[in-house]
Order: sequence, then C-alpha cells, then structure tokens
Amino acid sequence: MKFIVSSAALYSHLQAVSRVINSKNALPILDCFLFQLENGVLSVTVSDSETTMETSIDVIECVTEGKIAIAAKTLLDALKEIPEQPLTFSVDSSTLEVTVTYQNGQYSLMGQNADEYPQSAALNNESVKFTMSVDTLLAGINRTVYATADDELRPVMNGVYFDITTEDITMVASDGHKLVRCQVLDAKGNDRAAFILPKKPANLLKNILPKEQGEVEISFDERNAIFALGNYHMICRLIEGRYPNYNSVIPKDNPFKVTVDRVSFIGALRRVAIFSSQASSLVKLRLKDSSMNISAQDIDFSTSAEENLVCQYTGTDMSIGFKSTFLIDILSNISSDEVVIELADPSRAGVIIPVEQEEGEKLLTLLMPMMLND
Repeated sequence: MKFIVSSAALYSHLQAVSRVINSKNALPILDCFLFQLENGVLSVTVSDSETTMETSIDVIECVTEGKIAIAAKTLLDALKEIPEQPLTFSVDSSTLEVTVTYQNGQYSLMGQNADEYPQSAALNNESVKFTMSVDTLLAGINRTVYATADDELRPVMNGVYFDITTEDITMVASDGHKLVRCQVLDAKGNDRAAFILPKKPANLLKNILPKEQGEVEISFDERNAIFALGNYHMICRLIEGRYPNYNSVIPKDNPFKVTVDRVSFIGALRRVAIFSSQASSLVKLRLKDSSMNISAQDIDFSTSAEENLVCQYTGTDMSIGFKSTFLIDILSNISSDEVVIELADPSRAGVIIPVEQEEGEKLLTLLMPMMLND
C-alpha cells in the first residue's frame, strides 16, 4: 500500500474523527485509525465499539491500494508538527511497517493487522430514513445537548430525544431540573418515529457539522443510527428505552411574564453568583413593577451581592430562586437579544422563551425553581 496525501487535509480529518477514540479501550486495535485505500480515495475509520465514524480524503497519488491500522495518538502528534506539504505513506504488507516520508525526513512506525478491526453495525430492513439540512441539525444539537443528564439510573435522560412527525421534528433534552424543547419546522419525517441520540455522538456531530454543507441523511432502527454527510459517516448505538412525556411537564399558562435583556441578565447573574453558596449556587430574583433584583448570599462565609436590572414585568410582586449555573446555561444557548420568563408562583417551573425565534424554529426552555428560606 502506497499513496501521497496533503498533510493539512489528512491532519484536519484525523483530528475531527479522533474524538471518537476513548482514553481506555477494551480492544487495543480501537486505539488505532483504520486506513483503507480504494479507487484513489483514502477512508479513515475510528470506533469505540458503540460509535463508529468514517471520513474520506482524496489522495494526490495512489500507487497501490490496501488497508492498515495505525496508532492514532502517535500519528496525530507526528502530523501536528508538519507544515502543509505532500506526505508519502508506504506500508510493507509483510512486516506491517509504515513509513511516512516528508520534505526533510521520515517517520517509521508499526501498524496492526486491519482485519482485526471490528465491523460496523448494520441497520435492519425496517429502518426509518429522513433528511435535514446540516445547519438545522447543528442548531438543534447546540440548543439541546447541554441539558442532557449524566444519570446511570435513568439512561434515557442521557441523550437528545428526536421526536419525528409528518409535520416537524422536535429535539428534546432534560436532566430533571431543566428541559429544552426545540421544534424544527423545516424538517419532517414520512411517519411518526423517535430515537434517543447519546450525548457523545451528539457532541461529535456538533464538532463535524460546521465543516459540512447541504443535507444530512439520517437512518435508524431500534438499536443504531447512521448519519451520512458529505465527508463523514457516523454509526452509533442508540439509547434504548421510553422517553418521558416531555409536553406534560411544560406549564400551559404561566400568567406572570418578565421581559429582560438577555446579555445584561447573564452579566448580572455571573457577577452575583460569585457570592452564592458553593453547594447550591442559588440566586434569588425579586420581581416588582419594572425592576428585577438579583441577589445571592453565602451564610457560611458572610458574603452577599445584589444587582438591579430594568425589565418589563406584569404580575404581582414575587421572589423566586434558581440555580445560577443552570440559568446561565439556558440563557447562553439562546440567540435572541431579549427573553421572556413566564412564571406562576415560586414553587412552579419557569418557562424561558426567546422574544425573537430563529427562522423555522420554536425554542422553549423550562427550569425548576429552588426553595427559598425566607
């Protein structure tokens, strides 16, 4: 096997897919990139046994075809130090020695037998298929993935739920304290279907989608999903189980509404939250007429802070507590200049909605309050 490839193109693709590889793998071969050269196209595969990603790179010159597994960390670290130039890869099929020749020198390393690399999972005949634009999928994942849980007892909460109908596709994530529902109006399925995408593949997509354009074709059955893009192809194991009825926990009519500038609100929260209790990160919002008082205190260290913001508020005077880190997370993942917080009373969930929704999207977030002592 021998070929010539651009160092920058190869490094860029390898870096993108290398995030699949776990720091500790049960099979040593999973620490490797699988290189396969066929018809002048180099495909590189990585896997952690649950998620497999493949990328394609056009080579400058293909001398002989073949396949080899190469240690990922060694190759990435070596390529990082090489400026843009053609690289010549030569593989000795009998000894599995790999020689990488560049302008002023060469690297030699030992490969592994490519036949030992595990095969990718295949979908059954009853798989469901639909397409979305790359930008739409990326926006949906960005809006939701931060709200997923890390709960060993309720694994269905550890991913992004795709609820597919013939009218739209809704992406949902929740950790029991906060919930994000992002309705995508620009995409739809042929039938009613659903799947739960685990957090790791969701974050992998978040990293590779900005490099892509056009459409992404998504196919899935009960166990696996395939995301087919222009230069990348990902197969991942899905989370099995029934996702809770997310619509039932969203309040239908919270009568009191606060409209506030999002950036000013985040800034005030970050400043005040420094003085909150490290255990709870509790901040208190006191709403009255057209002002919002944001306060926090840590009784153990006798520290406190408060700040006032101008807002539009319709309703009775109210004090409500929220975990500051959750509130900042939610506000940071909304793009609108202003947000509306819909409230009912200090013990019921607050609904946070952007004043200006993105085109083709309906975003709603929910945050459970924290108990106030006073």
